[in-house]
Amino acid sequence: MKVNIADLPEKAQQVLKRIRKKYKVGFEPLRIRDVELEILQVTDLEQLLAGKDPFADVSSFPFWVKLWEASLMLADIMASLPCEPGQTLLELGAGLGAPGLVAAARGHKVTLSDYEPHILDFQRVSAAANGLTVVDFCMIDWKKPPELAPFATIIGAEILFRAEFFEPLLAVFKKYLAPQGTIYLAHDARRKSLPAFLDLAQKEYQVAVSARKMKSAEGELTIIINRLRRK
Repeated sequence: MKVNIADLPEKAQQVLKRIRKKYKVGFEPLRIRDVELEILQVTDLEQLLAGKDPFADVSSFPFWVKLWEASLMLADIMASLPCEPGQTLLELGAGLGAPGLVAAARGHKVTLSDYEPHILDFQRVSAAANGLTVVDFCMIDWKKPPELAPFATIIGAEILFRAEFFEPLLAVFKKYLAPQGTIYLAHDARRKSLPAFLDLAQKEYQVAVSARKMKSAEGELTIIINRLRRK
């Protein structure tokens, strides 16, 4: 599916123009099971990342800018989940938003969130390009989260990288997760912060763990999937 810019809604075209003033971008196809999407992505990643190591330089690495393998794995899980029409789902630290957009294509009523306006702009354009109209966008500061209705499902990929945000994230889960809701997290097994976070989460949640292998440009990676439900 090729994206014709002229076919985008006027508002999405204006957002795309704003993005292009700062970034070189293009639409890249993404197929997850039988879901086919076009995702707006930065095309000059090497220049933007400048050799930064996402596992060593977590404080300054722009995690939002890349479609991570963990995001692809989480998107695959979203494509396989049964969904009642209109079931609500929140993606935290969504970045380019692939898992949430796949969930929207599957029928979830999705809210994509992140912490900076330009990240939400990428999400808005991708949603519009794929005709996904039942998608909301929200800036969420985990330390000062806005008031939102509870969600049946909360998801996040590569969102655990700074210990100072562990307690705020758990507070966000408590604030936004519906009583019988489920949380799905996906992280590269090399993410050293994951065990420490799960130790904290186990006080309030039943935590299921599974490991999945996938191929990448770096070779075979192990992605850790966690499912959290309130005790």
